[in-house]
Formats: sequence, structure tokens, C-alpha cells
Amino acid sequence: MSATRSHDYDAVIATLADYFDGLFHSDTARLRRAMHPQAHYVCATDGSLLKLDMEAYWAVVEQRASPASQGAAREDKIVSIEFAGPVTAFARVECAIPPKRFTDLLTLIKLDGRWQIISKVFHYELDAA
Repeated sequence: MSATRSHDYDAVIATLADYFDGLFHSDTARLRRAMHPQAHYVCATDGSLLKLDMEAYWAVVEQRASPASQGAAREDKIVSIEFAGPVTAFARVECAIPPKRFTDLLTLIKLDGRWQIISKVFHYELDAA
């Protein structure tokens, strides 16, 4: 792995760390660092299209109790990261916000020297009761 690629890999990992921290703590400041202001948020798990802009998504995050505040165990992991070029990457990650478990497909772009999530397409499953 070249030094540049290694630096980009580490920078993507740092962006994903902000993403995971933001989700676990319902911290929109961290999520705003990780996600581009024009990012797409998309899900079709329940059979209909859910598509939010970031302002609507921030409101959802701010209104929910964080997994941390509920004493939930932290469950997040990076399954894979792939680079499509010097400014485009794809990450498959998993996390939990009880009672849901998520598989997130995240597309990242590098603008102004910084990696950010530009697209979040996800599927979730409910924990067994």
C-alpha cells in the first residue's frame, strides 16, 4: 500500500469513527464531521422509499435517546473498505441502535483534503423480542 493510500485509508477510518461515535451518542456534531451536508440517506427495508436530506436526518438523531444513554452495548464494525480512485471510497459497516441492527453501505468522497460520507444506503433488522 502506498503512503498516500495508507493515509487515505487511515482518514476514512477516522471518518467512520466519527460516524460510529455520532450514532452511539446521538451526537450530530460528530455526524456532521463525518457526513457531507448534501449526503443522501436512503432505506427501503419496509418496502417503501425513505429518503431524507441531512437537516431532516439531524432532527431524527437529535430526538432519539442515544444507545449510550440507554446503557446499550456498543456494536459497530467496519466490514470492508474499497477505493475506486483517489477521491472515492466505499465502506460496508454494521452497527446497532436498539432495537435495530443496521448494515450501512456508505459511499465516501474526498473534497478539500477531507473524506466525508456522501451516501448512506442501509438495511435494518429488528432484534428478536
